Amino acid sequence: MKDASTTPPTSPVSSDAKGQGKVSKPIAPIQKRLRAVWATWLGYRLIALPILIALLSPQHPDMLGGIAWQALWLIPAFIMTPAIFKGTSPYVLLIGSMLTLVYLGASGVVIFARAYAVDLSVLWIYGIDFVLLFLINTWLFILTKRLPSMNKVGE
Repeated sequence: MKDASTTPPTSPVSSDAKGQGKVSKPIAPIQKRLRAVWATWLGYRLIALPILIALLSPQHPDMLGGIAWQALWLIPAFIMTPAIFKGTSPYVLLIGSMLTLVYLGASGVVIFARAYAVDLSVLWIYGIDFVLLFLINTWLFILTKRLPSMNKVGE
């Protein structure tokens, strides 16, 4: 007969400090959503954003230059992509969350700068970027909460 101490951490029922059973929530649906939003954001930021800016901005900036700039800007995100797609290490997900918060802050600054400069024709393009980054941070937070504890206190 197995005792409670040998129950694997992936079981649907875990025990808390008081010994009461607590049902843990599944992580697979959140990982799937995170992967989908992450891939969508990378594609949008790398390809769609520079193309839309080049087509809709009154200054008509260089499209290939915009893609090259976004590729440089996204190097940290490309490095984090395998860890985000795996989505099992709380430590790495916290680092990914901090990284995407930097991207989110930069996207918010661009939105305010464009709104202040009354360049409203491209404001919605950065709004989509902001919403995608907000969703990524939301899914990262939820996934980090659902993964097993990083500090095995009391064991």
